Parts: sequence; structure tokens; C-alpha cells
Amino acid sequence: MTVAEELDAFAEGKTIPTEFLKVLSQHGDLVALRWKDTDGGWQEMTYTEFGDKVARAAAGLAAQGVGHGDRVMLMLLNRPEFHVLDTACLFLGAAPVSIYNSSSPDQIEYLCNDAEAQTAIAGNPEFLARFTSARPNIARLEKIGVVDGDGADFTYAQLLESDPIDLHEAAKTASPDDLATLIYTSGTTGPSKGVMIDHRNVVWTAEALRIQMDLEETAGKRLVSYLPMAHIAERMVSQYQTLMFGFEVSTCPNPTDFASYAGEVKPHVMFGVPRVWEKIYGGVNAVLAADPEKQQKFQEAIDAAGPIREKMTFGTATQEEIETYEFLDAVAFSQVRELVGLDHLITAITGAAPIPAEMLAWFRTIGVPLSEIYGLSETTGPMTWEPYRVKPGYVGVATPGVEVALAEDGEIICRGGNVFRGYLNQPEKTAEVLDADGWFHSGDIGEIDEDGYVKIVDRKKELIITAGGKNLSPSNLEASLKMIPLVGQAIAIGDNRPFVSALLVLDPDMAPGWAAAKGIEYSSMAELADHPEVQAEINGALPEVMAGFNNAEKVKKVKILGEEWMPDTELLTPTSKLKRRGIHAHFAEEIEALYAK
Repeated sequence: MTVAEELDAFAEGKTIPTEFLKVLSQHGDLVALRWKDTDGGWQEMTYTEFGDKVARAAAGLAAQGVGHGDRVMLMLLNRPEFHVLDTACLFLGAAPVSIYNSSSPDQIEYLCNDAEAQTAIAGNPEFLARFTSARPNIARLEKIGVVDGDGADFTYAQLLESDPIDLHEAAKTASPDDLATLIYTSGTTGPSKGVMIDHRNVVWTAEALRIQMDLEETAGKRLVSYLPMAHIAERMVSQYQTLMFGFEVSTCPNPTDFASYAGEVKPHVMFGVPRVWEKIYGGVNAVLAADPEKQQKFQEAIDAAGPIREKMTFGTATQEEIETYEFLDAVAFSQVRELVGLDHLITAITGAAPIPAEMLAWFRTIGVPLSEIYGLSETTGPMTWEPYRVKPGYVGVATPGVEVALAEDGEIICRGGNVFRGYLNQPEKTAEVLDADGWFHSGDIGEIDEDGYVKIVDRKKELIITAGGKNLSPSNLEASLKMIPLVGQAIAIGDNRPFVSALLVLDPDMAPGWAAAKGIEYSSMAELADHPEVQAEINGALPEVMAGFNNAEKVKKVKILGEEWMPDTELLTPTSKLKRRGIHAHFAEEIEALYAK
């Protein structure tokens, strides 16, 4: 029996509720959810308590008219109530749909109408006001609830006053083919599409990840939930895997607080988009930069340990080399891991956008077990990953049970139990990405080496074609540009242009410390970006980071910007992917100036 056949057999007849019941019976006394109260103290809920709240919330939602096949829109911060409500919907056979907390009334109107939602639940009065504003134009919306405050059709507290339903009986309601959720695409290339993911997708994919993680025990492993629940990665890691694996989730409602939460929680498992890792990297190097002698010694340790760490990854290091690494770890790296709260990690994952290979290697060298995962909402999250035998610059191998191949034009395609059912009410769009043989066409160009490791070249729709007809990968250029210590964010420019240029944003953690060491005075980051020494430092580093590219690919000119681009704006998606059209429009004058004669 193949791995795919084993996963098919495992998922047969199972749903998320049936798997959650197993966790409740086996690990009821373990802590399921943790959160901070208004005084900053930690509160927690066991799995038994979690199950009781799910049973009561499900009864309350049923009384509000939620039933099998319904869609319930959720707009909540990362907080325990999300997990209770999302799970309660699943026990009713309904599909909870999390939407980004920045969604405007117009976006809420579009999403609710597209999902044909009958019920919505807002986390606070601000979110409720947006739903209320959009409500007159939402065709099927009957009830709106709220967690904090009042003024809605029902409150979370009222739901919990209900007599609990029998979860074992309720678990029979949903079937493996029922919709578990809709994940709405970020809309960077057009209107958001509802990615239909069913219970079988989730159960199959979570089990594939369990196989790949190869942990003796998952129950009780700690993680911090801080990314938007509307994103498939956070939904899979801190909701679905928690329901199936028994993780202990500490909810962090403000993503900018993640570093402090990690320091307290000491997570075992961590998923972060590249910007999260870039900020940790920048923060560590900013601290080191304040003491040049310490910085030099740390870099010497990195240089000595890097090749050894790579050998250790693939089991080729000698005992003497291992002892050398262990010494360097004890005197240098272990303190850094402890400082940033990453000293208990078993597996650390980056995904959703490219990360510089050099940065990933740096983390692995200092003992953070970072690996890169690749996938999409349409693949229920993962398509490729290798958590342990990591090759920086590659996104791992096909996850268990998944077939991954390259189409004739180099596009990455896959098929397996992780592949979604299609886009809601958009058969034409579905047909564009799902072929008759069940292959999902990712839209990404890739390469596969002799060991099956996949390298992402770029998005088909994002390749730069210069005026000279050269096809370039902007993400590879951008990853290299971000290895300049002063650079935190970058976008390559060059479509139909005579040469490639770039907009670079100063790293808000690294740049101030560097400026202080140089005795540079400034009143704003924008002023610092224009300072001659900053210009000279970055332009002087360009040749080194561009050394791996040919002349037509190399960035020739840059514009340095001071203000950091923030997620969930016209410039970045909620998970910090570049909104290229938005950036081009916002900085049109600066871009044109780069090409002015």
C-alpha cells in the first residue's frame, strides 16, 4: 500500500469532529487554550473545558438557526473564543469562514454574499459596526452575533448559557465531503475566490503533516497563534492540528506582540511568514551591532559552525566536528535562542512567501530548526516540506501522499488528498487550475533536483520581462537584496524597463542602531533613508548581493525608503506578501525617477 493509499484509508469516514472527540477522550486534562487577561496574567482552558464550551456554543448557534450546510462568517482576533466558535460550527455540519479583521464593509458585503452566509459573528463592537453597515446589502444574512459588547442579535455569553449538546451524537452530522471552511484568496490578482476545503482535505492533510513531523507525541506541544485565522497556514497549524493533535495554543491577539509571547510561552512548534523571521534576524543583529567586538566573535562562530551544521543535517559530520559545534552552541548560539524565546523549538517553519536562503541557513546554524514549506490555500496548506533534512533555497520534498511534478512550462503541479474541491460558484476559474486528471496547477514556476527537492523560481504572473525580452524572477532578487543588513523590505522593478531597479525599505530594527553607532542624527526614518552614509552603505553592498546574477538580472539602481510597509494595506497582504500593483501605483513617481535620464 502506498502512502497515499494509507492516507486515503486513514481519512475514510473521518471528520474534524470525530478526530477532536479522540483528543477529548485521551487528553481532557491537558491545557488546550491559553490567553492573557486585561491585567496581563495568563488564563487557561483544558480540553475538557474546551469541549464543554464547544457543546454549549453549538447548542446556542443551533437555537439561532445555524444548521448543516450553513456558512458562518467569523471576524475575531486570535483569541480562545475563535477556537470555540469555529469548532462548534463544525459539530453542526456548518462551515465557519474566517475573514481578515481589516475587511471593510464593502469587502464584508462581497464575502458574505459570495459565501451565501446566514450568520456572522464579530469579535468586538468595531467589527460589529462594519457588519451592521454592510448588512442591508447582504442577501441571506439573518443573524449577527458579537463576542464583546452588545447591540447584536446574540452574544457569545448567551450562546454559552445553552444546555450542551451531545458532541458524540453531533459528530455524526458532518460527513467527510462536507465543507469544513472557505479560505478566501488574498485578491492580489483579482477579486477574492472562495477556496472550498472539506473535512476529508483537512483530516488527510493533517495526518500527512503528522507523519512528516515524526514526533513521538504531539499532545501538549506548545505554540503561539498570532497570524490571521483567515490564512490557511494559521488555520491548519493552530486550529485543525490542535483539534486533531492536542496542541497547547497560546492566543496572541496582536501579531506585533509575538516576540514577547514567544519569550513567555517557549513554543515547541512555530510557523511564521518570512517577515516574522526577518524581524527576529534583524533584531538579533541590531543588538550585536551595538557591541562590534561581540558582533565579530558571533560572526566568526557562525562562519565556523555553518558548514558543520549542514553536515550534521545530513549525518556526515565527524565526532570532532559535532563537538566543535556543541561548544560554539554553548558559548554563543544558545543564549541567542533563549533571548528570543526559541530555545524549546522542535520544528520551526517559514512559508507563504520566499525567505533568503542565507537567512534560513543562519537560523539553522544558531540551532533554530527552521525549514521552508510550500503550498497554497488550494492545497489545504502544504504541498512540499522537509522539516529535518533541510536544503536552504529549497522548499522541501513532496509531503507524504502528494504527487508533485513540473508541467511542460515548468509550472509546479500536484495531486493528492490535500487538493481542494474547487472555487465556490466559479467553475470556470476552477477549470483553469484543476485539470481532468486531478492535477492542481499552482501558477508557480519551479525546479526539482535529483533528490526530489523543489525550488520555487517565481510566480508565472509575476515574472519580470525587461524591455530587452529577458525573463527575471523578482522574488529571487528581492530575497538577495534583503540580505543587506540595513534593508528590511524590497521590491524589484523592471517590467518592460531597460534595466532592473528596486525600492528598498530600511530595516526599522537594524537601521537606528547602525545610525547611532555612526553618530548620524535624524528626525525621521525618511530623513535617515536620504542620508549620504546610508546611501553609500547600501549601494556599496549591492555588488556583493547581486554577485550570483548575470548582468541583465542585476539591480542597477535603488531608491531607499524610510517608512516600513505594513501588512494588510495597499502595499502588503495580511501575511506580508507584496501587493505589486499597489506598490507600483503608490511609488509611481519614485519609480519613474529611477529611469529618468
